[in-house]
Amino acid sequence: MLSLSQEFIWFGVVFYDLLLAVFLFRYFGKYGLYCAVIIGIVLANLQGGKVTELTMFGHTFNASMGAILYSGIYFSTDLLNERYGKSEANRAVMLGFIANIAVLITLLISLQFIPSNLTGSALEIHNAINTLANYSPYFIIGSLTAYLISQRFDVWLFHYLKEKTQGKKLWLRNNVSTILSQLLDTLIYQVTWVIATDVTFTQAFFLASTKYILKVFIALIDTLFIYWVRNWKVNE
Repeated sequence: MLSLSQEFIWFGVVFYDLLLAVFLFRYFGKYGLYCAVIIGIVLANLQGGKVTELTMFGHTFNASMGAILYSGIYFSTDLLNERYGKSEANRAVMLGFIANIAVLITLLISLQFIPSNLTGSALEIHNAINTLANYSPYFIIGSLTAYLISQRFDVWLFHYLKEKTQGKKLWLRNNVSTILSQLLDTLIYQVTWVIATDVTFTQAFFLASTKYILKVFIALIDTLFIYWVRNWKVNE
């Protein structure tokens, strides 16, 4: 089997995430972007604890799968904001928030059912769900809080900059709103790490810094995508 580097896979997932949102937008319009936001926040939180190491530009970064998938949400809400207005972008944010809570509650309910002895995989799956559903309440609360605050801020700032520039300079509002809201999200979530684990503020700061660098890089990439699709005629 072909062995791919972690860095190659990381770039592949970034483009996969953005192209998935583009595909959903092309065939389902704003409803596809709602779906992209929901998929992004649910998968990001389920895989937030999956951390790997990437070596880029001579430096090693600790990268979370959640951070990659989470970044694609900003592309979807910004595109909604650009095409359909602030209210539609906020609606997508709230749909993602409610969907994530619903998934968590459903996982917790499923744990109340005792796994069958018919097959060994039943217990394995039960234990896997238990790990995901009971992954520190601090992280769950912190993640949802960071998501809601940063996304609402992103939608507000994007719309504000669009009005101030009279609809011009899409690159400016897309990058400024995403980069600043990503900073807000990262800071809130890293405080959660300090509260929930034995990580010090110093360690949390360096962890947040490397994570933020990757998020900014993704924001720059998604600018190319939003210019590509913003004037498409799509199914509504």
